[in-house]
Amino acid sequence: MEKAIAVATKAGEAGEVPVGAVVVDGQGECVAIASNRRQRDCDPTAHAEVLALRHVGHKLQTWHLNQCTLYVTLEPCPMCAGALLQARLGLVVYGADDPKTGALRTALNLPDGPGSTHRLSVLGGILESTCRQQLQDWFTHRR
Repeated sequence: MEKAIAVATKAGEAGEVPVGAVVVDGQGECVAIASNRRQRDCDPTAHAEVLALRHVGHKLQTWHLNQCTLYVTLEPCPMCAGALLQARLGLVVYGADDPKTGALRTALNLPDGPGSTHRLSVLGGILESTCRQQLQDWFTHRR
């Protein structure tokens, strides 16, 4: 999670909402690091989680990522949660809850919903105060 926080800091410095994601494979090796790039790429799908999944898929030459763990600083939105389910990800570990758009536990619970074909394991609240404070500071500075 500390790597995800560090990459989120760099994203915030670049004008992006500071969200960072790190994917670790079944052997504990870091296989992808990404941050939000919506502003820089002019791409509404360029969330940290989606970019990390794309990188891992290319690197591992598969979209079945059931042996991988994603660490992300903010609870994924519905788009990202859907991508995580489609990737058959093994585990998602996130920092701060997102009460507005969090789709793993807070606003929605897509993994446990009737439309989910994959039972995604989720662990939230890891370094939560650090992740939440990072976002709050960024938004305070922006307003």
